[in-house]
Amino acid sequence: MAIHINEQDQLFHLQTDHTSYVFQVMENGELGQLYYGKRMHVRSAYSNLATREQHDATPAWKLDKPDFQPELLKQEYASFGKGDFRYPAFQVEQENGSRVTEFVYEGYQLTDGKKRLDDLPSTFDDNNDDSQTLTVQLRDRLLDLKLELNYTIFPHQDVIVRSATFINSGSEETVLNRALSAELDLPDPDYDLIQFSGTWARERHLIRTPLRSGVQSISSLRAASSAQQNPFFMIARPQTTDEHGGVFGFNLVYSGNFLDQVEVDQFNTSRILVGINPSEFAWKLAPGDTFQTPEAIISYTDEGMNQLSQQMSACYMKHLVSPRFATQERPILINNWEATYFDFDEDKIFKIAKKAKTLGIEMFVLDDGWFGHRDDDTTSLGDWFIDKKKLPSGLGNLVEKIHKLGLKFGLWFEPEMISMDSELYQNHPDWLIKAPGRQVTPGRNQFVLDMTRADVIDYLVDVMSQIIKESQLDYIKWDMNRNITEMFGNQLAPDQQLEFAHRYILGVYQLYARLTKAYPDVLFESCASGGGRFDLGMMYYAPQAWTSDDTDAVERMKIQFGTSYGYPQSMMGAHVSAVPNDQTGRITPLQTRADVAYFGDLGYELDVTKMSAEEQAQVQQQTAFYKQHRRLFQFGKFYRIESPFENDGNVISWEVVSEDKSHAIGCRYQILNQPNPSYLRLYFKGLDPDRKYTINGGSEVFYGDELMNAGLFINRLLGRTMGVDSSADFSSRLFLIDAVE
Repeated sequence: MAIHINEQDQLFHLQTDHTSYVFQVMENGELGQLYYGKRMHVRSAYSNLATREQHDATPAWKLDKPDFQPELLKQEYASFGKGDFRYPAFQVEQENGSRVTEFVYEGYQLTDGKKRLDDLPSTFDDNNDDSQTLTVQLRDRLLDLKLELNYTIFPHQDVIVRSATFINSGSEETVLNRALSAELDLPDPDYDLIQFSGTWARERHLIRTPLRSGVQSISSLRAASSAQQNPFFMIARPQTTDEHGGVFGFNLVYSGNFLDQVEVDQFNTSRILVGINPSEFAWKLAPGDTFQTPEAIISYTDEGMNQLSQQMSACYMKHLVSPRFATQERPILINNWEATYFDFDEDKIFKIAKKAKTLGIEMFVLDDGWFGHRDDDTTSLGDWFIDKKKLPSGLGNLVEKIHKLGLKFGLWFEPEMISMDSELYQNHPDWLIKAPGRQVTPGRNQFVLDMTRADVIDYLVDVMSQIIKESQLDYIKWDMNRNITEMFGNQLAPDQQLEFAHRYILGVYQLYARLTKAYPDVLFESCASGGGRFDLGMMYYAPQAWTSDDTDAVERMKIQFGTSYGYPQSMMGAHVSAVPNDQTGRITPLQTRADVAYFGDLGYELDVTKMSAEEQAQVQQQTAFYKQHRRLFQFGKFYRIESPFENDGNVISWEVVSEDKSHAIGCRYQILNQPNPSYLRLYFKGLDPDRKYTINGGSEVFYGDELMNAGLFINRLLGRTMGVDSSADFSSRLFLIDAVE
């Protein structure tokens, strides 16, 4: 049993293999938080954790309960207006304008397993992995409004999944002004907030800040999770490292506007809120209506951030990613974008594909420019039919030729977008998102379709299905290159306009759901101008994502390192591109570019027909090496060793280890070489301390504890050993670690 309930005292103890989460029904009928942390014994009551003292100048619940003071209590899903002045988890507005509610406990339902949500991406348990789901039922009796707080325990991954459901069973229309997915009140503020922030081409850089009195938050109002902030964040003790210490992880299965907020109050309680951003949000609940929040994923460990990343990643792969692809090895692909941009024809594409096949590449992806009259980025979005000038024999003919080479075939779409220079806009100008009487704002020369409309979704399902069927596609790269401005739904009533952002993302999910159900064998990759929608909502439908438009190896080290805290490497599309790099102008060795891209879903984004014979031979060796170790690279346990966000950031290292600890691959990257350095050592992680290992097939044998505790000596790079066309900068060294049987 993962969930233990004391019905008499109305106490709930949720246990995973290593953690406990305890809450109870308080005297006012609401839920109070007692404990979340390392696992402890189940008891019938925890009076020590529920002890209260009366404070002066603080409102109380009742005259005869002067010590029941809401702003001193840790709560499970707090409201506002009855003495708790911290930010609430939700707010309901009545027809008379009142925003005060009283949800009191009515009962609970406990079931084995976890079912998917109907209209939102969500976790699930298809394999009887000992999960349990608890639904705690509360009701506001004045409004006859029901609130269900949902908890699922995935015990073996040490993960708790939370969400809330509002059900209007009364006769009065109400409005949700905020409806967050989860709240966690911690008893002290001695933590650091660790967030992953940036911008286009600099996504998910780690920022660590001590908690302080007041509010700290990360959020998005872009109708996307955004490149600027990621929904994943951590709360860690100041001394916590990747290897040691207590840390909580939070993520949201959602792709739209979000809020992650930590509030430290005057009594040093830390309130954490996760969910849909309340700004630019409201939801009308007519009698009989239901509103379901997205799911929030919460996890804790006292064994450091590597352990947290691993247990959350294990949960995603077993309970969030489509079982069709969760453990399926991802193909090595080549994408023509940086090779050709819009300047291609069938002959050029086929030559690249033909050469790619000889180099060991497994899939060709045709990127932007194959449709309408798309010769630049100003036209044709929405016109998902073949450009006969570029492909006179049609797409099906090209795909057939590439399939005959033994390659899979993938295609780029940007379904949510529209160009004014398009047949679609001429036929349906009302499908473009715009505010009445206001100028429309272009972004990257394009505009956004109104995904709240059923006719838009139907159109996209039809045209994309036709291409998928006719061309026998194996893969779709789903891009989204701009955020919404002038947000307005011309089919929504005035009092529903604040529903638009959420309805938009529900429309995106509906399109994904219909296509993935109809074509379950097509591998979808999410892209949003690179990493602008790198979130669990997307991963539910598209099990991998284009990590960033920045393909420079040095920048990718930081991006992939930061991303690894919240997401497994099988979710990260990672490509080798040409140099000088398009985004930075940097020239890095081909081997370094590959050594970075190995630790993800490997691809190439360059014109292989223009590479030298030596470079082509190197690519051939790279693809053969990756195939040999692909399962380890994509699904091995990932360990961060040396961080680019610490010290001077000049050295980065990481490692993947097989489940049975018999194989591991580590890599050490050094951005700039240094004269006369001190002795260098690399301290591996995750090995069996009592097992013997070899390094790179050498004759010397090391115990795992030596490699982890004493480290491996690393020879320094000497400039005189480099060729005249080489540099000791931007270097990488791979270490293959194999157990001696």
